[in-house]
Amino acid sequence: MNIKKNFTQLYITILIYMFSYQLVEGYPDAQTSTNENNLNIELFSGNTMGTTYHIKVVMDKNEETPKSTTQKSKALHTLIEEKLKQVNQSMSVYIPDSEISLFNKADKGEIIKISSDFNDVMVKAQKIYTITEGAWDGTVKPLVDLWGFGTKKEITDVPSSENIRVYLQTIGFNQININTQNKTLQKQNAAITLDLGSIAKGFGVDAVAQLLKSEGYSNFLVEIGGEVFASGKKSVAKHWMVGISKPNKGVFTGKEESMLNAVYDALPLQDKSLATSGDYRNFTIIEGKTYSHIINPTTGYPVDNGVVSASVIADNCTFADGLATALMVMGHEKGVNLVNSLENVECLILVKDKYGVITEYKSNTFVFKHKSR
Repeated sequence: MNIKKNFTQLYITILIYMFSYQLVEGYPDAQTSTNENNLNIELFSGNTMGTTYHIKVVMDKNEETPKSTTQKSKALHTLIEEKLKQVNQSMSVYIPDSEISLFNKADKGEIIKISSDFNDVMVKAQKIYTITEGAWDGTVKPLVDLWGFGTKKEITDVPSSENIRVYLQTIGFNQININTQNKTLQKQNAAITLDLGSIAKGFGVDAVAQLLKSEGYSNFLVEIGGEVFASGKKSVAKHWMVGISKPNKGVFTGKEESMLNAVYDALPLQDKSLATSGDYRNFTIIEGKTYSHIINPTTGYPVDNGVVSASVIADNCTFADGLATALMVMGHEKGVNLVNSLENVECLILVKDKYGVITEYKSNTFVFKHKSR
């Protein structure tokens, strides 16, 4: 018997929405500033990359009339939608003529020209792959599908070790030649395929953030599918606040008290990104045993090291997104050691023992704003 659960995106999106836009008002240091009445926070939301996005942009009321503010907001929303469509056209494996789909169809040795955006993503991906020693691998999707994740096919039996060995021959990010100067990709193995779902949302966040900055905005919050970047502040005296959820398996009710009780902790973000990966909202149960959707690219099996959640704070969301996934594979000891060796990167890794007791492991300077447990 197989039971598959996936509640991650909806849950984290709502959790971030609450902490960033509502619950922050209750924090002790969130006093109303004298200039706050002159600020207007515009909300933009929609669908992208198979999930949702929520964006908050702080605007100055004194600089705009109601009519001009409405017109400006509509124009900005159009730009946001166009940017997200551009990112999706580049990295969606579900669009037949996307850049990533064209690469996946290419033969060994065929040179594939890519855009500047895709080139940027591949450079960051290569860095994550290298520093994590392959714990993050953007070619692992065949194994993800074999285990019943990323496909609607119901898996009733654990894949055989022989099947796993065969599929392991079809992965390996190091089998892609990346020419950053010419902006081209080339396969060393015809069977290699890319799926950058573990960093695409993070890149979407970065792309929208860059767009907003180019339009002259410095205070905003961008969230796509639970990955977030906060720029500046919500107001003079208020930070953008985000919540990290408790790593509890089960159905999320959507009620406010359910969301509050499910918050592990909260922290302020300013000019930083936060991304979280976990095994508690996307898992499968085969023959009574629970398997995580996070696949170890080295073994071909779902991770089973006790890590139930990994959160990363970094300067850009693409990097935070990919590294959070890698930490789930690496385990808490190697993961924290790696993060401590990196500049401007912090992490929180939660490990659950067989009795259900959670132990947290943090990088040297990871600090919570408020203890809510």
